[in-house]
Amino acid sequence: MYLDPDKRVDLATAASHVRDASLVALGGALTSRLPMALVRELIRQGRRDLHVVGSAHGMDVDLLVAAGAVAVCEESYVGFEQDLGLAPAYRRAAEGGTITVKESCCVTILTQLRAAEMGLPFLPVRGIKGTDMRRLHPEYAEITCPFTGELLVAVPPLIPDFALIHAPLGDQFGNLFLEQPYVLDERFAGASRSVIATVDQIVPTDTLAERGVTIPGYFVQAVVEVPFGAHPASSYPNYAYDRQHMSRYVTAASTPDSAEAYLAEWVHLPGGEDDYRAKLGPEPLARLTSWSQSVDQWKGLFV
Repeated sequence: MYLDPDKRVDLATAASHVRDASLVALGGALTSRLPMALVRELIRQGRRDLHVVGSAHGMDVDLLVAAGAVAVCEESYVGFEQDLGLAPAYRRAAEGGTITVKESCCVTILTQLRAAEMGLPFLPVRGIKGTDMRRLHPEYAEITCPFTGELLVAVPPLIPDFALIHAPLGDQFGNLFLEQPYVLDERFAGASRSVIATVDQIVPTDTLAERGVTIPGYFVQAVVEVPFGAHPASSYPNYAYDRQHMSRYVTAASTPDSAEAYLAEWVHLPGGEDDYRAKLGPEPLARLTSWSQSVDQWKGLFV
């Protein structure tokens, strides 16, 4: 547990806790509430050989892979859904064997996190029976139910070294408020050895309590206020995802050279996230916050 009276730090300090070869859980999912500011800072700091785990993810995983930061990827899906298609850098690395792919499924990962939270050596699952996921996970075993005789798959606890989570609101003590759906963020917080959090805004504890504490501060080692810290993913209800920027990234990630150019232009900036937001410009960012003004305004963000 982390009981420091004030857990506010800068982004570089927060990311520095994550070491090479750490098992890192990524919060959020797909194009929602991804910890992109932390991802970019890990790349700036030259992190290598990470084992990343999550439910279903997109640009966060793909960007880490493009930067050469990932050794093992344990996800149920990595891509940009039907909107922008497959994840180019991840696919290239998976096909080329430069990363180890340990494909899993959301329910199995959830079950492993619950085993960790409850201090159990394993929990049983059914969903992956008869699939090749057993081949990708030699740590899984089989167990016979003592009541029914059914053969089940036994999965061990999953205990990430760090959970990287982005939230719309937090306080100085590390308490976090998330809008639903929480995806696996609550479970990551309870199962991981440490939570490193970015928030769009740090507010007084009384204000946070009025909204509700989703993840209590005793799980959180460090919290950083980073406006638009999930960009180009969304952070509901503050801003929508930036489809235009994400499309630009997908195009850039189609080749190693253009991916390197994207990293040079958008990640390896001397001023870090301050330079990143300045480069994006205030007007495009303000446009993302206007998504809820009308249906037409919302639709206009996705053309």
